[in-house]
Amino acid sequence: MSNATKVADRDLARLAPGRDRTNVRGEATREQILLTAERLFAERGIQAVPLRDIGLAADQKNKFAVQYHFGNRDNLVRAIAEYRARTLIDSYDQLIADLVTAGSPPSVIDWVRALVKALAVNLADESHFLPFVSRYIIERGGYAGLDETMPKGSISTLMVLAQRLLPDLTVELLSERWEILFTSAVHALARYQIAHKSGQLRAPLDYLLEDLVRTLAAGLQVPPPGDEPELGRGVLRSAISNSR
Repeated sequence: MSNATKVADRDLARLAPGRDRTNVRGEATREQILLTAERLFAERGIQAVPLRDIGLAADQKNKFAVQYHFGNRDNLVRAIAEYRARTLIDSYDQLIADLVTAGSPPSVIDWVRALVKALAVNLADESHFLPFVSRYIIERGGYAGLDETMPKGSISTLMVLAQRLLPDLTVELLSERWEILFTSAVHALARYQIAHKSGQLRAPLDYLLEDLVRTLAAGLQVPPPGDEPELGRGVLRSAISNSR
């Protein structure tokens, strides 16, 4: 090996840890901004918070730090959803696997309970994801855009199981009810979390969660009102079509 090669190898070895440290610092900064944005969006609204305020609250000296790491507001919002989706999908997959492998077939209430429990993981004090999603739904008229951050395979499994449990409902109507269920669960859980932190929760959390599950399951199973009109293509219908 030539002296020049040895010097080059030594220089690369010296520089590599520095690059690693830079990447680690960059990821830590990105996460700090992301979690700060989630909290501020949850507290004040997604459109109401200037990106510069997020950077300042995240202890960033560069006033363009948020734009540097995320580009724009929509990318930041999507990144928050993707960050939380990892835990959410792990919870979904485990709970659904438990349902499928249980000794007896799951019921609709079992299915709803699995969904609510997976969302309830975000009731942890350090998470502001539920109030954030609640704000998103209110401001943007639904959660379209956030659903794209969820892995298609997991969503398809959930939706196909729902169709098997409720065969009397058309895919279109079941899709509409799924959106009502998810939206209602998010708003209720966000309210529980805020009330719990302020000491104003009306009943024990476990009791309210189970009551929410039973209420949502009852609504999911109610007979349709009669002649069903044509409904738009929703999350459930799309997921089932993609799974075929």
